[in-house]
Amino acid sequence: MLKRFDSEAQFELAEARSYPGARFTPLRDTLRQTPRARLFDLDLMVSSRTHVAEELAAMAKSGECATVQFINAHCINLAQTNRSYREVLNRADFLLPDGSGMAIAARLAGKELGDNLNGTDLFPELCRSAAQRGQAIFLLGGKPGIAEAAGQAMRERYPTLTVAGTRHGYWSASEEDDVVAEINASGAAIVLVGLGVPTQEIWIDRIRDRLMARVVMGVGGLFDYYSGRIPRAPIAMRKIGCEWVWRLAQEPRRLFVRYLLGNPRFLAAAAVHAWQARGLSGEVSLAVKHTVDRITAALALLVLAPLFLLVAAAIRLEDGGPVFFRQTRIGANGRPFQMWKFRSMVIDAESGLAAIRARSERDSICFKMKHDPRVTRVGALLRRLSLDELPQLINILAGDMSVVGPRPALPREVIDYQPGARARLLGKPGLTCTWQVSGRADVSFEQQVELDVSYLRTRSLLADLALILRTVPAVITARGAY
Repeated sequence: MLKRFDSEAQFELAEARSYPGARFTPLRDTLRQTPRARLFDLDLMVSSRTHVAEELAAMAKSGECATVQFINAHCINLAQTNRSYREVLNRADFLLPDGSGMAIAARLAGKELGDNLNGTDLFPELCRSAAQRGQAIFLLGGKPGIAEAAGQAMRERYPTLTVAGTRHGYWSASEEDDVVAEINASGAAIVLVGLGVPTQEIWIDRIRDRLMARVVMGVGGLFDYYSGRIPRAPIAMRKIGCEWVWRLAQEPRRLFVRYLLGNPRFLAAAAVHAWQARGLSGEVSLAVKHTVDRITAALALLVLAPLFLLVAAAIRLEDGGPVFFRQTRIGANGRPFQMWKFRSMVIDAESGLAAIRARSERDSICFKMKHDPRVTRVGALLRRLSLDELPQLINILAGDMSVVGPRPALPREVIDYQPGARARLLGKPGLTCTWQVSGRADVSFEQQVELDVSYLRTRSLLADLALILRTVPAVITARGAY
């Protein structure tokens, strides 16, 4: 059965909406390529009011479809608790930053926004552009007579503007089909819906496939201002971003919670978002980690002082050689440092490495041998209990190492690193690490790299604490310790 159209305009509108994907695919290249600013996990347009108005009117004229929504501080507050509303916003074609709150959030996050694209200021620009291109508009919302008065005000301002229809925003569920039919019958190419947030956005999303209009936009309470029911704030207040104060004075009972309670909540959310957007959370987390490292190392050195004396005496008694062993290792970002250990090998151990290098039991650049002839009897015990590593608390106190992090590599090993392995050097080396508690020397070098890189990408204080707790049984079982 063929569908009947009462006008050529209606036929063109229906034809424009017949293409698959028209609803959620903004086809106009100039708007599609308009820069975006990512705020609160939403992509907001960065543009001027004139540009947006002209392009939306041009889309309507060319038969391209778009759903447009505004995002202000109140919207962000609602989106944090209303999952359905947030999903609707994510499905919209264009999101426009509205109000001084969004400008503040953008500055805090180090983002650039264009004009304040609030609906109240965009409305006359859109009407002007629609009039120039011969595109009819429909105004839906407000109390009886309000949308009609707003439409009349725009016709007086732009005599060539066609207001195809108006309707108040009060109807029952059983009347919804009639409302949609009325809008479609009007032949309007642009529909402005003023039902309030989030009602208008959810309603538009639900019935959008049934609307033949090309451009549909949720506009909140702007009809009240252009109808003359509520006066707008003086220009001076608007310029300094305090229009909300004027609106609160006009409707204190309705807007008290939204502004006096909502604004502080929004500013707190903006601060948290800026913290994350600028990467400050990671910087502060690292600063806290390094502070905790130093405090932990200082306390551990005090508590373990008797053990240090006992180990030092055992090493000296065995062969009379030095207690400590210092070796150049590679630290964060490839910076070399001198790492301290209790000596666990014979005095001339380095000179004897060449003779046994071929007997390494690791198929990688790291030399490991279970029964290394260079290890002393005391040294073997120290290695089994990981006591030889304790002097690295001095390195932690000096800031060269961390309690948790990739184990420090030798320069000769780093020279042979493949590009992927160099990611291990992006953080401070640690006294313990993921692979240390997962088998130590029994873990292949490739697995060590994978575990170290994964740790550096996801590190946190809780993760460090978990690794420290896992280190205790790893030391006791001595798995892979040689």
